[in-house]
Amino acid sequence: MTNNPIRRGRLKNDNPLGDPNSAPRCGARTRQGTPCRQPAMANGRCQLHGGKSPGAPTDERNGNYRHGGRTAEAIAAKREARDVRRQIRELALVLDRYARG
Repeated sequence: MTNNPIRRGRLKNDNPLGDPNSAPRCGARTRQGTPCRQPAMANGRCQLHGGKSPGAPTDERNGNYRHGGRTAEAIAAKREARDVRRQIRELALVLDRYARG
């Protein structure tokens, strides 16, 4: 048996083979207030504290998507329409004052 410290065992969370004691740790705070001791992935956290999942699907892929009336584009369009209506109302007041004399 050879004494090879490089290949001591397989690590969790897609970390390369090597010494498990020298792997970077997650570091997130647990409920007890201590740092998490799981090996960290490339993003710096373990699977339990912000791992592989990128989050919920967006737009039509999300099951709660119905009509798109609350999307960022729709909200911006409503805001622009509201500003245009306000400008038209102000212009109508100015023209009315001008017509009265």
